[in-house]
Amino acid sequence: MAIITLGLNHNTAPVSVRERLVFPTERVMDALRKLSRLPGIEEAAILSTCNRTELYCGTAHDTRRELVDWIAHEQGLEPADFQSYLYTHTDSATIRHMFRVASGLDSMVLGEPQILGQMKTAYQAASDAGTLGKTLGKLFQHTFAAAKKVRTDTAIGNSPVSVAFAAVRLAKRIFEDLSNQTAILIGAGETIELTARHLTENRLGELIIANRTYDRAHSLAQQFNGFAISLAELPRHLARADIIVSSTASQLPILGKGSVESAIRARRHKPMFMVDLAVPRDIEPEVEQLRDVYLYTVDDLRNTVEENLRSRQEAAKQAEEIIDIEVVHFLGWLRAQGATRTIRDTREQAERLRDQTLAQAQRLLRAGHPPEEALQLLAHRLTNKLMHAPSAQLRQAGIHERHDLIAAARELFQLKDSH
Repeated sequence: MAIITLGLNHNTAPVSVRERLVFPTERVMDALRKLSRLPGIEEAAILSTCNRTELYCGTAHDTRRELVDWIAHEQGLEPADFQSYLYTHTDSATIRHMFRVASGLDSMVLGEPQILGQMKTAYQAASDAGTLGKTLGKLFQHTFAAAKKVRTDTAIGNSPVSVAFAAVRLAKRIFEDLSNQTAILIGAGETIELTARHLTENRLGELIIANRTYDRAHSLAQQFNGFAISLAELPRHLARADIIVSSTASQLPILGKGSVESAIRARRHKPMFMVDLAVPRDIEPEVEQLRDVYLYTVDDLRNTVEENLRSRQEAAKQAEEIIDIEVVHFLGWLRAQGATRTIRDTREQAERLRDQTLAQAQRLLRAGHPPEEALQLLAHRLTNKLMHAPSAQLRQAGIHERHDLIAAARELFQLKDSH
């Protein structure tokens, strides 16, 4: 059985294409069952995120054409709409690819940890749908083990490599426990969404999204159990904020020194952590002069991010070496499976011969023959039966000068060379 990956990701396809191939969670189980019914598909799993959609399949023959047609049918597309963005991997390349994906080496943000959880979700869905077999099931388990080893043995996930993540990491240093803190995020773009996600993952107490377009703020706030306000309402809520992160496209400052000073007084000088990720700035530079305000700009964080990215890139080299070793280990297991059927058949044949010979010896005992005679018969006939077929084949190998087969037999039976 071959193992194939077919998919696209953030490196090969724009978001306008990726979003059309996404399999929502509620559709995955049904899609897996349909996929597994395709001719030649013996095992199947689907990994579908905002950055990638990938099919992992165990196949009896080359099924790439069928898989492309199946995706087109399931997503209501023409193959021409997405085929040029696809990549495929088979066998050892699939194994390496899955290990790299789960370890964060193929992610938009190098070393990001979320993909491992998404991989585990894909595995669980395929397991629940009954579309995993021995090979893919083992491959997923080995994938998780390889990713864990990369995380444990390298520093690939230790340092933040996005300004949003760096901002939240800095907030945790200042407040330690975010569960009692309130954050106001100004804007509703990708950076603010990423900041909201990181804050939520760190169990932020309360989240407020402020944006010029209220509907966009409301839509984003709903995703993270927060609530939305318009920019006009911001001054009324400012004093509630322990954390403020701003990232808008405004050409003029949104927060001035006066409004922040008023908020600090209302807070009775309780510290306020502010991060301005906008260019041009959303927060007047003079705010930094206020006591009890910790203000950081995008440049403050960018230096940290660039240094951390270099650190992750170095760790990624170590991770690739670990993956090289893990691929070899899994290929060894996979090759061993090719001998499993032969081992099983050999054992079953030996057991049949044993049972037949044992029955003959037992008949001798019941007929009153001495036990020594029955044992002698058992040993003699069992040896003859077990060695009859191999001996006949080796004679033929000698006649036809099949020296390779004779050498293999000596290795198989661990026969020492006679001198």
